[in-house]
Amino acid sequence: MRMSPLLEPLLRAQFTVHDRLHESDPAAFEAVAPRIRGIAASGESRVGAELMDRLPALEIISVMGVGYDGIDVAAAKARGVVVTHTPDVLNDDVADLALGLMLAASRQLVAADRHVREGRWAAQGPMPLARKLSGSRLGILGMGRIGQAIARRALAFDMTVAYHTRTARTDVPYPHVASAVELAAQSDVLCVITPGGAATRHLVNAEVMAALGPQGLLVNVARGSVVDEAALIEALESGALGGAALDVFADEPNVPERLRALPQVVLTPHIGSATNSTRGAMAGLAAGNLRAKAAREAVVTAVPECR
Repeated sequence: MRMSPLLEPLLRAQFTVHDRLHESDPAAFEAVAPRIRGIAASGESRVGAELMDRLPALEIISVMGVGYDGIDVAAAKARGVVVTHTPDVLNDDVADLALGLMLAASRQLVAADRHVREGRWAAQGPMPLARKLSGSRLGILGMGRIGQAIARRALAFDMTVAYHTRTARTDVPYPHVASAVELAAQSDVLCVITPGGAATRHLVNAEVMAALGPQGLLVNVARGSVVDEAALIEALESGALGGAALDVFADEPNVPERLRALPQVVLTPHIGSATNSTRGAMAGLAAGNLRAKAAREAVVTAVPECR
């Protein structure tokens, strides 16, 4: 994946950058590999043990993103390589988008825009009535910093909030629910904001969607892997699930045509942190972690497994 244009100049100002050389020129990569000390990655990058083994001087993998499920952290740690990411600076943007998706899906904003642009308001009359978001029951899968930011925003809409995590938190005022299925059963809107990776793969499955029900709305601003996309399409097509608003997908940027064809679905192209200010802050933090490691100083935001 191409390096962020906000990160690239920060790196080139201080480091020698070999941009995707392992993909474009394997022979040249092999020549420089013994000298490479750091990898600049994105939240969608895949860095496994095989690549690390080709980089004997590797000291750090700096991820510009909060998610790092594509990095083999265990392999990195075993090799003495620290993995860093960019948490917190994107909390507000992702939480804002989550609420925006809830509103867009509930009030049919995308369909309403088309209704006006395509002349159907004048030709056919008003749209069908939409659903009210205020006062709804919100279930949040995951209650990290972004989940908490979503919950605070939901309170402004007079929504009730409950959540599911593997372990109940003692520092939030919302009720903890024992399973994703139970949470879905008592929610009007289910918002997914868990980490990706094997531990959460298909956490939202057909059983969870059935519990959310034909009036329920699924919002995913986490990782596409957390939702069983095939089961989601089946549930939406059959009416077992009322609607969905999705910023992430199983095989980005490839979104199934069946999903794109569904009128009760709002889709955005993984834009949770996509504002100039936030991406700039993420780039600065990712570059700062690399600079710190190069200077033999403590990195700023090591992932939990590397602290």
